[in-house]
Amino acid sequence: MELQVSDLSCARGGVPILEGVNFTVSGGEALFLRGPNGIGKTTLLRTLAGLQPPLAGSVSVPHESLAYAAHADGLKATLTVAENLKFWARIFGTKGIEHALAHFNLTELAERQAQNLSAGQKRRLGLARLLVTGRPIWALDEPTVSLDTDSVALFAQAVQAHLEGGGMALIATHIDLGFEARVLDMSPFKAKTPVYDDFDEAFL
Repeated sequence: MELQVSDLSCARGGVPILEGVNFTVSGGEALFLRGPNGIGKTTLLRTLAGLQPPLAGSVSVPHESLAYAAHADGLKATLTVAENLKFWARIFGTKGIEHALAHFNLTELAERQAQNLSAGQKRRLGLARLLVTGRPIWALDEPTVSLDTDSVALFAQAVQAHLEGGGMALIATHIDLGFEARVLDMSPFKAKTPVYDDFDEAFL
């Protein structure tokens, strides 16, 4: 499988943010999305995940090929760690959560309600969902927020294992995650501010 994004244009709140985005990611590759805050990294990932329609352009794979992890952890507060993962495994039609619990050091917390976890533990649980999706493309928006150094390493190992299995990852991040990836600078794709000729005539 190969992800091809061609001449993609995206908007936020009805305002064009990105235009002419082009890139390709093949199996086993990771792509880091870089650029200043507000440049459109989140908007791009949300568009690829099918959470909002593009203004123009095309994406070569169906939205169902992507697992999207946003700033929010996406947890059900009153469910336990294990129940949260079982819920997502059922949603994605996969079985077994033990590997996800073990990889993110959540086994001992399996029966604790999500609302009683620390911020870092909630983030680890949110990322553990990726391991039960069965989807080949991970679209990740600042995934290491609230993680300590050891947990960042666990996340990096999970991504590397996903890539070694032929998966792909698109990651909006400002930090070095310790593994090789291509970098896409989003700045050249910033949508141009429209210029209105004879604007004053509207007031004559």
